[in-house]
Amino acid sequence: MIPPLYAILSPDVFIGSLDDWARRLAESGVRLIEYRDKPASSAHLLDAARRLVALSHSLHFQLIVNDRADIAAISGAAGVHVGQDDLHVESARKICGAEACIGVSTHNLDQFRAALATSADYIAIGPIFPTTTKQNPDPVVGLEFIRQARALTEKPLVAIGGITAERAAEVYAAGADSIAVAADLASAADLPSRVACYLRAAAAARHC
Repeated sequence: MIPPLYAILSPDVFIGSLDDWARRLAESGVRLIEYRDKPASSAHLLDAARRLVALSHSLHFQLIVNDRADIAAISGAAGVHVGQDDLHVESARKICGAEACIGVSTHNLDQFRAALATSADYIAIGPIFPTTTKQNPDPVVGLEFIRQARALTEKPLVAIGGITAERAAEVYAAGADSIAVAADLASAADLPSRVACYLRAAAAARHC
């Protein structure tokens, strides 16, 4: 199962030590963290991923690496998240292994249907709302896309793009199993309270 809150740990959003941020996120209740640093060198990515994996063992969260199946495999991360322009899911699976958690991003129904035919463990959909944390984002798909995707599969769905704690309830209610968040967590004055808002919204949606 994918936990209801999926933190995207990116240095252009989480300013300062990523290790410290990972610790704060985990201690606030986050159980899945994706490490994303697109412009970083391979050496930097591997070094950071290894540190975060070590933290994940002691702080009891799963670490997913963005894009780089090779870095995920070498560092011992729990898995990798690939986009439409990255390695195919099955190629990433060969690198990371059968037990790895592999996710894939989709931005329209054609991409989503293609993802369903793969061994992806979860499928990300979005952007649900306008986002400022990604350069050249894909067109906004809205809540209706979540409903359409939910009707097509029982695989875990991760909603991403411009989602805040205030809008989390409607995203979970539309059918998302998890919400991927960066800016709304990085900007929180009280991180444990912000995390708790998402978890309460998820629990309420599941009991509706």
